[in-house]
Amino acid sequence: MAAVTLSLALTSCGGSQAAALAHTACVEVAASIHEYASSTRATTPGVARRERALALEELRRALQPAALAGSAGGQWEALTATLSESSRVPESDLVTALSAQCAATLAPGG
Repeated sequence: MAAVTLSLALTSCGGSQAAALAHTACVEVAASIHEYASSTRATTPGVARRERALALEELRRALQPAALAGSAGGQWEALTATLSESSRVPESDLVTALSAQCAATLAPGG
């Protein structure tokens, strides 16, 4: 139901709502990348696994707002596509693309 409500809001609000949803997704992406980077410096394998699992959860939370933003206009479709790969591709292979796709919305004043 929330997704339907957000989808209807996107239709009526256009680009600014899509940008807000993309920003929400990118905040999750940034948190995920931070957690993933932490996992690469973990002192034990158990801590590294836990941090990678948290990073993946954050990527998965980013998928819905990114998909809603992408459905409002083509600008955010690439972010949605990259996030959807997180179930098949290691995060290490996605970090560069995700960072680039979220750079503008996470930049100060973005």
